Amino acid sequence: MPAHPRPSSLPTHDRGPVPSLVVVGAGPRGTGLVERIAANAPELLGGARLDLHLVDPYPPGGGRIWRHDQSPLLWMNSMAEDVTMYTDDSVECVGPVRHGPSLAEWAARVRDGAETIHLDPGTAAEARALTPRSFAGRRLQSAYLSWVYDRAVATLPAGITVHEHRRRAVRLSGPRDGRQRVWLEGRNRPLLADAVVLALGHLDAGPGPEQRALASFATDHGLTYLPPEFTADSDLAALRPGEPVLVRGLGLAFIDLMALLTEGRGGRFTADDRGALTYHPSGREPVLHVGSRRGVPYRAKLGYRLHGEHPPLPRFLGPAEIEELRARPGPLDYHRDILPLVEKELGFAHYHRLFAAHPARTAVDWHVFEEKYAVCAPGSAELDALVSSSVPDPADRLDLAMLDRPLAGLRFPDGEALQEGLRAHIEADLARRHNPCHSPDLAVFLGLLSVYGQLAGLGDIGTEWHGFFSYLASGPPGPRLRQLLALSRAGVVRFLGADTAFGTDAERGVFRARSVSAPGLAVEARALVEARLPEPSVDRSRDPLLRELRGEVRSTPAGLLAVSPEDGRVLGTDGAPHRRRFALGPHTDARLSGAFARPGTNAPAFRQNDAAARALLRLLR
Repeated sequence: MPAHPRPSSLPTHDRGPVPSLVVVGAGPRGTGLVERIAANAPELLGGARLDLHLVDPYPPGGGRIWRHDQSPLLWMNSMAEDVTMYTDDSVECVGPVRHGPSLAEWAARVRDGAETIHLDPGTAAEARALTPRSFAGRRLQSAYLSWVYDRAVATLPAGITVHEHRRRAVRLSGPRDGRQRVWLEGRNRPLLADAVVLALGHLDAGPGPEQRALASFATDHGLTYLPPEFTADSDLAALRPGEPVLVRGLGLAFIDLMALLTEGRGGRFTADDRGALTYHPSGREPVLHVGSRRGVPYRAKLGYRLHGEHPPLPRFLGPAEIEELRARPGPLDYHRDILPLVEKELGFAHYHRLFAAHPARTAVDWHVFEEKYAVCAPGSAELDALVSSSVPDPADRLDLAMLDRPLAGLRFPDGEALQEGLRAHIEADLARRHNPCHSPDLAVFLGLLSVYGQLAGLGDIGTEWHGFFSYLASGPPGPRLRQLLALSRAGVVRFLGADTAFGTDAERGVFRARSVSAPGLAVEARALVEARLPEPSVDRSRDPLLRELRGEVRSTPAGLLAVSPEDGRVLGTDGAPHRRRFALGPHTDARLSGAFARPGTNAPAFRQNDAAARALLRLLR
């Protein structure tokens, strides 16, 4: 597809050599970068000209993951009021803050006629019905992101000309301090660039050793194996009605899979007078036997707002602690160096809220508790004694280990008892997450957001923190878990429990799963689905451009592209930052930053976008 330029208003006789910036990836992260370029260009570029090339085979704004062309059954897992693409006064950046609407505010403007945008009938109806606390469908989020992109382009200074290339970038070459060449699929001549940004988003990855073995076994025995991938792109047709399917993973990818294989195949839910759901199968559903390390779904989104005083965060894990960690020699150990600070910070948030909002459930004055808490080491006997004497009810005490692994040590006599136990766990979680009597849970959520933002400054710290954060803070909407309960009662979903072992039975030619939670439980099936996104990896990436850079760039032990924490410049194998190559997003060791964020949280992605935009503009002027 040809480029789509935004014409410059400068007269042609003034035109000399025009610097060129190529951004590979025009999804939410690339769009956020364009917004920051627009905000900073008047100061740093002045009236100079710039050719801005955006390269993506998918429509700009939503990109691949948030494209409009996906099932309307797929939702966001954040409330509409908690989704924004815009900086606000909380964002600590050098560039100017430019306020803009959250998803909820934008939908209200569309509904009221303040924004004119073409939406298909279903998406338009959703926009009209959306409330700030609704969980929007991904198609509506796609429309919001497209609007943000169009607005960002419209606010660029007149001297910046935008060219859209609906193609895939397949190769990047050029010297460290010279013009770069970006080769596009289907084009013989490269784009010449004075700087390149890789805003690649979530990428497909080749299989690891275990996945290769499972895929090979499936081929040899005529089975179905679906590797980790974006669920909307999965070919689910091979999962046949009525047949058992083993599913590894109970996170958000499983929730999408569940929706597509139930309502997506003609089933429906009805609610009784109390709001309890019943599932009515279409007869086209497979039976999903699902297990994971924890054995339980992610915790439900909290269903109330925090009123009154918020915990003053950060308290025990702030900029000073991050700088001290960065200054330590050698690699950081998550359990030794980072987790104690995380536990101390989350505990502070929890108890601050408990003492402030529910003082009748405490036994001492807050200032007395706070002074003693500050000097207790995380996990120490002194801390346990302080909490026990100050908070009489064990249910009011923060137990992160129990939260993280609620099935640890539990054993059920058989599969049916396990189903009842898991349903009771989900029902209890839903009740608690919608009850403000447990408002310390919301304070812990705010603590998680604070920790998330601080840890972004450490780069790649492994997967354990990200998994814990996602499990506690980024779980599904409550209605999704109510659907899961109904599907469990209908026998369409069967839980396998914690530490489920997935493997093969060569003699019988099937996949097999064994449960630790119910030791006698074993299930065999002719299909196995990995319900998770692939781990980002430079070495195993299916992206041809990133794969060809392997010999030129530094990657972390987890396989992430190493970048400068200051502005996202790509690090070479010698550790030196490339002058003209930048990278932002989940394939980098700054991956903790999501492309969009909750308002008022000093979002790391917005800070990184601003720093990268300013570095690019200084380079290009």
